[in-house]
Amino acid sequence: MLRVLTIEDDEIAAGEIVNELSRRGFSVHWIDNGKEGMVSALNDAYDVITLDRMLPGMDGLTILTTMRSIGVTTPVLMLSALGDVDERVRGLRAGGDDYLTKPFDPEEMVARLEVLLRRRNTPMPQSDALLSVGPIELDVVSRKVRRDGEEIALLPTEYRVLEYMMRHAGRTITRTMLFEAVWGYHFDPGTNLIDVHMGRLRKKIDPPGVPAMIQTVRGSGYIFGQGGS
Repeated sequence: MLRVLTIEDDEIAAGEIVNELSRRGFSVHWIDNGKEGMVSALNDAYDVITLDRMLPGMDGLTILTTMRSIGVTTPVLMLSALGDVDERVRGLRAGGDDYLTKPFDPEEMVARLEVLLRRRNTPMPQSDALLSVGPIELDVVSRKVRRDGEEIALLPTEYRVLEYMMRHAGRTITRTMLFEAVWGYHFDPGTNLIDVHMGRLRKKIDPPGVPAMIQTVRGSGYIFGQGGS
């Protein structure tokens, strides 16, 4: 049985989440405050987490950044009444895998969790143990990434984006291709998912002063390879 941690202080919203997920066969652990939620997220084994943005004791962004900083890779769906673009971007940049604005349809919430679970349990093809494009090397077994021999720490989604781009180096990669391969969506879910994750990835693999590897193809998508902009 798949285990879900729900960190949510709104009793009504939590009840809807717990009831919907339990009805579909998930085992749900509900915690109503940030401090206890973070302890559980860091120390217990869950398949996926729903995380409210505003919580008593400790806010959702702090929980998320703490998880990612110590290497906890459990997929996180952020839930928040704060629906403006800046808030969604902050949640994604903190390490969230997806973001859903309240009020939401319980069926959409479940669908997004199922996508996160599929992504985690269905790795990309690993026909090559070591991918190498220019100065970038990606070891699909150890999941380590290096540029010019220096290791780069990537979050799980950043890693999947990079792996997909390296496997299609030199070709135009559309946003639709990325959504389908990395997020499991066959459509744009209406967030800045790709822009945020691509921005973070660029900062890590293309630091100032070195030739950029990710090139934006205006109106089309991206190309991975030497001489990007």
